[in-house]
Amino acid sequence: MSKVIGKVLATEKNPSTMEEFYFWTRPELVLNPFDVVKVEHINNSKTYGVVEEISHITDSASFLADYISNDFGDIHTAPITHRIGMNYVKAKIVGNTENIYIPVLNGKSVAIAEKEEVSAALGLSTIKHPIPCGYLEMYQGAGEEDRVRLTVNMDSKYLIGPEGAHLNISGISGLAAKTSYAMFLLKGIQDKCLNALKSGDKDADEDVAFVIFNVKGKDLLAIDEPNVFDSEKEREEVLALYDELGLSKTPFKNVHYYYPYSDTRIHNTYLEKENVTKNIDNGKAHMFKYEYRHDKENLDLMFSSIDDPGQTMDSILNYIISGRGEFGNLDSWNDFLDKVKKCGEAGGHGDKEISVLSWRKFERIVKKSIYNNPLFGSIKATDKEIRISQALADIKKNEVHVIDIAKLSDDMQAFVFGDAIKAIYNLKLSPDDEANPPSKIVIFIDELNKYASSDVPKSSPILRQVLDIAERGRSLGIVLFGAEQFKSAIHQRVTGNCSTFAYGRTNAIELTKSDYRFIPSIYKSMMSRLKQGEYIIQNPVFRSLLNIMFPKPIYKQFKSK
Repeated sequence: MSKVIGKVLATEKNPSTMEEFYFWTRPELVLNPFDVVKVEHINNSKTYGVVEEISHITDSASFLADYISNDFGDIHTAPITHRIGMNYVKAKIVGNTENIYIPVLNGKSVAIAEKEEVSAALGLSTIKHPIPCGYLEMYQGAGEEDRVRLTVNMDSKYLIGPEGAHLNISGISGLAAKTSYAMFLLKGIQDKCLNALKSGDKDADEDVAFVIFNVKGKDLLAIDEPNVFDSEKEREEVLALYDELGLSKTPFKNVHYYYPYSDTRIHNTYLEKENVTKNIDNGKAHMFKYEYRHDKENLDLMFSSIDDPGQTMDSILNYIISGRGEFGNLDSWNDFLDKVKKCGEAGGHGDKEISVLSWRKFERIVKKSIYNNPLFGSIKATDKEIRISQALADIKKNEVHVIDIAKLSDDMQAFVFGDAIKAIYNLKLSPDDEANPPSKIVIFIDELNKYASSDVPKSSPILRQVLDIAERGRSLGIVLFGAEQFKSAIHQRVTGNCSTFAYGRTNAIELTKSDYRFIPSIYKSMMSRLKQGEYIIQNPVFRSLLNIMFPKPIYKQFKSK
């Protein structure tokens, strides 16, 4: 039988409503926000509430009255007047066993819920296509027998489609562990897909592939290798958590890496040369390049962060991509730069409607990215080099493609990211007759604010691609997992189309923004002090925000020096 902890309070100033109720408890009873409580209601039903706020009050009329009762502030004197006190709790209603939503009645007993009742109250017991997103712990202030530890699953239909799609993760860099949480979810998706294949389940969710961008150091350049833990005890604890959550204890499978092409002068990746060579020789990695013949149509991606109100850059790009002025007959990027330079000379041979000054501005922008950059060259006739769009055109289900852009400049990172999402979008929108793309492709990118913030120029081709994916991706089978420090900085059309949000530790100033106005004040306060590995999750299937935890990564982590 559940433990009764208090009774419902309904006063003139604070009545019970269809959305919330109050109850009193003993002052020494430890409850926490997000704890679930239940109230006996009419027709033998039970109403469930989630604790939002806890207050303590006494019968003291004012601060001054309490000061006087302590002999005018003598801290060593016992109070002359014994104050009667209690805690009262505000709870948000999340459900009723008989779908009865009239207010709960004054004086009704309030009790902590059993494990199965917590699951039902939060909407976790009806999930049909589970993907683990962490675990929650409740009643930590209660006795060991009353505590609840529960695996939290999302419904894949509301995470990667078709009912809902796209995930946004926000939080302070480092402390929020955004990349680790995104990779934890991706591992859950891959495990589900691989298990479905083994069991012969025809669930469409088994047909998923992943494209991941490595944007920081070597973070995601060994996700197919097991992690090395600090101690055997830590290893056993982490593996036990993966067991408890129903996940495999092995790192990612079917992983392929793409490093920016490097030469003897420039090493374009943080991974050591010997590891790069080893992975390429073992057939699980390529170096990628951009060829003029195939990739000149992506030149607009170099202008994603440049405002072009007069559309002069756009006119030049159209001129080049259409092959006018001999641009269609060139074979290399060096020939291209020479031709652009000639168009910028007085009396040059460019389009007469485009000024020489515009050509010179165009030359400065493209030369900064292309000149002496080993990424721009011809693909050698070996199996070690490849174009990103060519690689993604042949993506298969359950494959994980990791594209390393960490050591590239911001402009080149944007170029590679834009090229990849453009290739994926085109593949899903109009696949070749020979192509057989997975039904869903999940893209993960950290630092999403670089490409889809509200400050990015509206003419940015990358922003247009991201907005298309946010708005149409669910129906096309393209799912965006994005992470950033500040959710408020992301374009509203991107966040507005996300079905799932994960909030890690968040800056107090950020929490004052309008994006967080729907979150109760006590939850905002908790967000500013969440621990690493702890998140507050919002998803359409959940009846309330959930405070969850997740285990450390099971793939190799490179230690900071």
